[in-house]
Amino acid sequence: MTGFVVFAHGSRIESANQAVRDVASQMAASGQHVVEAAFLELGQPDLSGATARLISRGAKRIVVIPYFLTLGTHMQRDLPRLAQDASQVHGGIEMRITSPLDGHPALVQALLDRASEALT
Repeated sequence: MTGFVVFAHGSRIESANQAVRDVASQMAASGQHVVEAAFLELGQPDLSGATARLISRGAKRIVVIPYFLTLGTHMQRDLPRLAQDASQVHGGIEMRITSPLDGHPALVQALLDRASEALT
């Protein structure tokens, strides 16, 4: 089974971290995937902790979906290192990282929706 991690930066504002957990829960509620949220900093669990939770639920492979808009330092440097570390800590489990959200066609629709909301 493949487990999925929705990976965000994390915030000192707990409601922002909870919003990420809620998105992960909504993804899991689709019934198609086993999902956990994880945070780079300022939120729990971290990537290794989320990986452990997924492994305990039967995951044999982990796919990390960055909840980031664009490619930046955290995506290029930090996340690959954290994924490698988590893999080593958890017996060499396979870990894959997807692209950030940038370029996904649903983002344009989200912007159009926000623009429409602002005009009403």
